[in-house]
Amino acid sequence: MAPAPKESVIEDDQYFRVIINERSVDDISLDFFYKPHTITLLITCISGLLYFAFTRNEESPEQNIWNGLSCVLFFFLIISVLAFPNGPFTRPHPAIWRIVFGLSVFYFMLLLFVLFQTHTDIRKMMIWLFPDLIDSGPDEKEYAVNCSDMSFQRLWNSLDVFILCHFFGWVTKALLIRHYGILWTISVMWEITEVVFAHLLPNFAECWWDAILLDILLCNGLGIWLGMWLCRKLEIRDYHWESIK
Repeated sequence: MAPAPKESVIEDDQYFRVIINERSVDDISLDFFYKPHTITLLITCISGLLYFAFTRNEESPEQNIWNGLSCVLFFFLIISVLAFPNGPFTRPHPAIWRIVFGLSVFYFMLLLFVLFQTHTDIRKMMIWLFPDLIDSGPDEKEYAVNCSDMSFQRLWNSLDVFILCHFFGWVTKALLIRHYGILWTISVMWEITEVVFAHLLPNFAECWWDAILLDILLCNGLGIWLGMWLCRKLEIRDYHWESIK
């Protein structure tokens, strides 16, 4: 007899809570790193905050803004360690993956903020963060030129350092994600992203055969295949992402 819908929901909730969201750590060898130290962490954070807040150089507004943003990020990560779930990963320590999750959330919020800014203002922000960019500009190399010429020599001349970046990047992604469906989705969506933002970065504009044959099928596809082959060869555990509801 099939389980009742309510029982199925309860089982799914328990699976998500115990196996995925709050997965326990097996074979603990250093108990100190797995015991709560909330009070110690609170005292340390407050002491550090008071020290840096009252010993900073007030004559540099730029440095004050940078210090303030760094402090916001630091305390956001502290909250992430204390409040965010463990997730499905427990090695080397769940706190590390909570920090990774916190950085992802913080990065997402920054992207939301950037979404409402103009291209000029974003560039000013980047120059303020990284002054070395003031004299730099986008890569002026054009790829979407004479796309009707699809000879072997043209394909060979299109091979550059980005080919290796694509290939080894997708090998690494495959080792991390370990799921063909997700990997191919990200691969195709990135090419669509390049088409959408080609008006901001001219070198994003590519010939159709460059995007489909060289990028998606050749570099990304071979990188995904090699990464998944290495996972099988090294007997790395598979990730069944579709089971995370």
